[in-house]
Amino acid sequence: MYVDGFVIAVPTAGREAFIDHARLVDAIFMEAGAIRIVEAWGDDVPAGKVTDFRRAVAATADETVAFAWIEWPDKATRDAAMARLSADPRMTGAAPPFDGKRMIFGGFEPVLVLGS
Repeated sequence: MYVDGFVIAVPTAGREAFIDHARLVDAIFMEAGAIRIVEAWGDDVPAGKVTDFRRAVAATADETVAFAWIEWPDKATRDAAMARLSADPRMTGAAPPFDGKRMIFGGFEPVLVLGS
């Protein structure tokens, strides 16, 4: 398994636009080989003393932090998918309803997985 993780600040008033965008883009990721995608809307995102999710993405008072991940069967599948998706017109034409410059993202190799 391989996991891509994302943290973004989304205009709170744009929650439905975020969900609509996720439905569109996530379907394309699934076509490309993703095995599971979770999109989560911030509900209990406390302020930290040193750092926190809100500060990490420079969220403003009118934004909510969203957290998402994509599970892939392996890194090779993910890498091949990302190469294809970067040229897919459905992806390049799908403008996100958030500031992508403040998105934090990365790929991760799981070291422990519990549950299904």
